[in-house]
Amino acid sequence: MPDVHTSRLCTQIIYAHFGPLTAKVVSALLTRGRLTLSQLIRYTGVRPRPVRASLLILIQHNLVYHDLSEGEGEVFEVNIEQCLIRLRFGKFVWHAGNIFGEAAAEIVQLILDHGKLQVPDIITQLSAGEPKRIKLLTHAMHQLVSNAFLRPSTILSHISPEDKLLKYEAEETAKISGLPTAKQLRESKEIAIARLRREEGEEDSVGMLEASTKGAKSSKTKSQQEVNPEVYFRVNYDRFHLLLRNELVESLARERFNDSVATLVHATLKAIEEKGMKLSDVRSMPTSIANICMQLTDDDDLSVGLFTNSTKKIPQAVLAKEYIGMLSSADNPTSEGKEASFVTLSSSKVYVEFEIICRRLRRRVLEAMVGEWHGQNGVRLVSLLLSTGKLEEKQISKLALMAMKDVRSLLSAMSNDGLVSIQEVPKTADRAPSRTFYLWYVDLDKAYSAVLSRLYKTLYNISVRYSAELQEPELKAVLEKRQRTDISSDESLLTRIERETIQKWDDKRDRLTVLQARVDETVFILRELAVFGTHD
Repeated sequence: MPDVHTSRLCTQIIYAHFGPLTAKVVSALLTRGRLTLSQLIRYTGVRPRPVRASLLILIQHNLVYHDLSEGEGEVFEVNIEQCLIRLRFGKFVWHAGNIFGEAAAEIVQLILDHGKLQVPDIITQLSAGEPKRIKLLTHAMHQLVSNAFLRPSTILSHISPEDKLLKYEAEETAKISGLPTAKQLRESKEIAIARLRREEGEEDSVGMLEASTKGAKSSKTKSQQEVNPEVYFRVNYDRFHLLLRNELVESLARERFNDSVATLVHATLKAIEEKGMKLSDVRSMPTSIANICMQLTDDDDLSVGLFTNSTKKIPQAVLAKEYIGMLSSADNPTSEGKEASFVTLSSSKVYVEFEIICRRLRRRVLEAMVGEWHGQNGVRLVSLLLSTGKLEEKQISKLALMAMKDVRSLLSAMSNDGLVSIQEVPKTADRAPSRTFYLWYVDLDKAYSAVLSRLYKTLYNISVRYSAELQEPELKAVLEKRQRTDISSDESLLTRIERETIQKWDDKRDRLTVLQARVDETVFILRELAVFGTHD
């Protein structure tokens, strides 16, 4: 079950995208867990027909799982992750257009608006019957599917992965005769996970067909792949999340070094980009410096970021090797240097260390939030506890060079916010407070959850503020007037006060949108980049 802030945010997102009735259905599912249709009708107080229509919309947009239960029949459950990702749809469309062109951006936007679509429906709605347009859209669709930015939507994709995993694990456990041992249970779980991954791979292979065409001048048959027109396609969010992660890595390199290093990091990420990459990959596939240099354009001048005494032009490969040495912390072969590295250079092969970078990004977010809530002294205590482990108050006061009363009050405040935790170590069996050590430490799981909950609350407040601003009578009347055909073609027909009202609203809307994007980027770091765990 999600916490209060997550439930409120998901309900608000559904309210903004689909209206109050659908939001009421989602709210009931979030507060009460998985429910049947009859239970939903009873808890929401809505008639059966609107409830069915709301469920169809939510299933179409991959926001609700549905499966047959042995005791209750068909049950429904909210897909919270898919609901929260809807805040990033604008970034997905922009990335699709930036990589594959405007036609690909239109396809992605259309699929996001409808949840899932077949290829003929996409071509019909976007082409308007123009042959050149049809050819352009078909090519863009092929690129999106072949590069895994779109993936097929099958019957199994509407069932919760947790349910499928439990079902497969129970089937494997039932094959064991007698009382299963711990080793056999572990093996059953591994087999179930492998089966689930194999099914996901089979789903992706359904999207492409092998089409055979005979050449005019050759009797040999050439085989090429084309998009399956009978399959429904949906947007593969994980593939776009890779692009968002690469943006963060590039931005971190620019902040740490300079623009030239960021350019090289961009070329490195482009060189190791593959269809089968996942967000959970600890490190990238190996690539060579020559392959990285091939991704650089003619306008990229790496010599700008380095100071050299030579007047001759230094080859790009030599400059790239220097930058790789800096990114791999070759001048600091210690554990601290490794934690600050971006890549690893081994046997002339370059590996991007995603796990190290993502851990560093998440820790930066934690320290930034602690600094915002409790000042620099709070950051000092959290950094001290993260680097040394569990400490007593006297030890913290001595190492942090702070007064005992300040340390005690600050630790209590951060404990109330869930940022630090306390461990009791009794000296005797009676666990008397006077004979007990109290050790403070940072539980990263708990700390990240506390920060994430606060960020969800912030996103909810931003969305509510946006909706409330739109409901102001004066602004609502002006926006409705602006939608008229004569006004939309010539806004000079509006009065001066109406134009000022629209200008103020546009400025306020841009501010709220930028704020929402920044907070959601922080949520992405803490939630989507948490695939590596939290233990340093």
